[in-house]
Amino acid sequence: MTEAGTAEAPTPDAPIVELRDVTRSFPGPPEVQALKSINLTVSAGEYVTIVGPSGSGKSTMLNLLGLLDRPSVGEYYLNGQLTTQLDENERAAVRATTIGFVFQAFHLMPHRTVLDNVLMPMLYSGVPRAEREDRAHDALRRVGLSHRLDFQPGTLSGGERQRVAVARAVVSTPRLLLADEPTGNLDQTTSGEVMELFEELNADGLTLVIITHDDAIAKRAPRTIRISDGRLSEVA
Repeated sequence: MTEAGTAEAPTPDAPIVELRDVTRSFPGPPEVQALKSINLTVSAGEYVTIVGPSGSGKSTMLNLLGLLDRPSVGEYYLNGQLTTQLDENERAAVRATTIGFVFQAFHLMPHRTVLDNVLMPMLYSGVPRAEREDRAHDALRRVGLSHRLDFQPGTLSGGERQRVAVARAVVSTPRLLLADEPTGNLDQTTSGEVMELFEELNADGLTLVIITHDDAIAKRAPRTIRISDGRLSEVA
C-alpha cells in the first residue's frame, strides 16, 4: 500500500498470476482444507486449463484467482500486485480492471438487451463514457453477434448467450480471463465453437485460465494443471 492508502501499481514484467504457498480452509467441525499449500505461476499470454472432479477444489481456486475470496494462508500476486492486503473496495477495483469472468450459467441480465449486457461492466471498469458503445459493438462483432444487439438473452441459443458472456468479459480489455466450466451447458458442436473463440482471444494476447471437469476441454490447452484433493500437479 502507498502512504495515501491506495493500491500499489502493478509490476510490468511480473506474472499475471502468482500464488505462493496458498491454503484455503473452511471452519468445521471438522475444518476443511479446500486448497493445500498451492503454488502457481501463470505468465502473460498463457493458456492454462485447471481440471479436476467435483469437490477437488476447483471452485475455491476460481474464487481466489478472481478476488472473490481470500487465502487463509499465503500470498496472491495479480499482475505483480499483492492482493491479500487490499481492502474490499480496492479488490473490487482491481477485479473490474484486470479480470474478465465467464461462467457456466452465463449470468446475463434477462430483461436487458444483448448490447446493454455488454455495456454494463464498463460502468465499473473506468472506460470513458464516450468509448463504451463503440467498444461494446466491437466486442459483439468479435463474437459474431452484431445481428443480435437488440435481442434479449432469453431469445438466444445457449451458444449465443455464452458468446454474449464472452463479449461482456473482454469488453473492458482485462489482462486475465477466467472461465468456469464455460461449455458445461452447451452441446459438443457449440462447445467447440466457444472454445475456438477463447483460443482466438488467447492468440491475440489475452491470458486465459479455464477451470473444467472435462478432460477433452482441458487437453486443448498448451498447459494443463490437475487439481485433486486441494493440491495441484502439472500434466505432462
